[in-house]
Amino acid sequence: MPTNETTAHETGEAQAAATVAGAGGPAGARGGTSVSLRDLTRAFGAARALNEMSLEIAPGELVALLGPSGCGKTTALRIVAGFEYADAGQVLIDGKDVSGVPAAKRDMGMVFQSYSLFPNMSALDNVAFGLRMRKVGGGARRKRAAELLDMVGLSAQAGQWPHQLSGGQQQRVALARALAIEPRVLLLDEPLSALDAKVRLQLREQIRTLQQRLGTTTLFVTHDQEEALSMADRVGVMRAGRLEQVAEPAELYSRPATAFVAEFVGTMNRLPAELGGGGTVVTVLGTTVPTQEGGPSSGPVDALVRPENLTVAVAEAGDGIVTGRTFLGAVTRVAVRLSGDTEVAVDVSSAAAAAMAPGTAVQVSLPAAPVLVAPRSSD
Repeated sequence: MPTNETTAHETGEAQAAATVAGAGGPAGARGGTSVSLRDLTRAFGAARALNEMSLEIAPGELVALLGPSGCGKTTALRIVAGFEYADAGQVLIDGKDVSGVPAAKRDMGMVFQSYSLFPNMSALDNVAFGLRMRKVGGGARRKRAAELLDMVGLSAQAGQWPHQLSGGQQQRVALARALAIEPRVLLLDEPLSALDAKVRLQLREQIRTLQQRLGTTTLFVTHDQEEALSMADRVGVMRAGRLEQVAEPAELYSRPATAFVAEFVGTMNRLPAELGGGGTVVTVLGTTVPTQEGGPSSGPVDALVRPENLTVAVAEAGDGIVTGRTFLGAVTRVAVRLSGDTEVAVDVSSAAAAAMAPGTAVQVSLPAAPVLVAPRSSD
């Protein structure tokens, strides 16, 4: 038996995770579960962590909450889990209000950033813990735990203690423990942020594959946009306790509803522009294009354009000068300084970028497609 001990914080979270996993009805197959968050409000002193936040999650769907630190995403997750209670609003599971139901009776599984494994239990016993709390017999419990360890690729590590496992292996054990009791809802609180890049990539693919295979309704909190866009059916971008936009990843990226979403998700250029037609069109880089809904209808504005939506070509009488290049594989990001000292990034094929050394005169163009505009930045 290992003698190492977790911190009080980690042990508390491990106990909380086991509590969430340990109650409810007997383990068994069940259909997907719907989750509704309705007008959730939560304040800590004068600070509002959630401000009338609402979200609908369909049965079997994986929704990611994405946003900067302090935006309220983890508070929302903990309220769903029952670790915290909202000052106002409701949490509904399959249409039933569970806002006042203790965490131990919500039949949910939760995976934390800090793994939260019991240090004095083997990997197999950690996975089986929730089943033991449900009074599942020893033989059936060990069989189910072994199945889940096999599902996450850790059959060979069943008898090892947490301190003998790598960070990625510990997180897979934590995931298996949460899934062993077939929870109605799986909650993931930044589960990959403590891992290195290669392990994060492997584990996020594994989580997504398992979630789709099992059909478990899942709420995933992350500050990593790549994780959110690659794993989720829909992504909710949060700011100051509210959801700015909830959409499928492709829509969120290509048609952001607000300037905050546009600049938080991916790389975005801000280009000085002039509105016309009562705000229905905008002229940018000498081209007049329609505006997307949601922008201002008057005043000084910037057009928000992604690097891959611009084109650049070598031209002696061009409107810009190449100031740098960043090789990204098949694509190279070319930095261009336009007249007026506006800096713009343009993605081009690496083959084409070979002719665009720093100092080269180029012409930057905008295709005739709708763009999002925002009040002009004061920077």
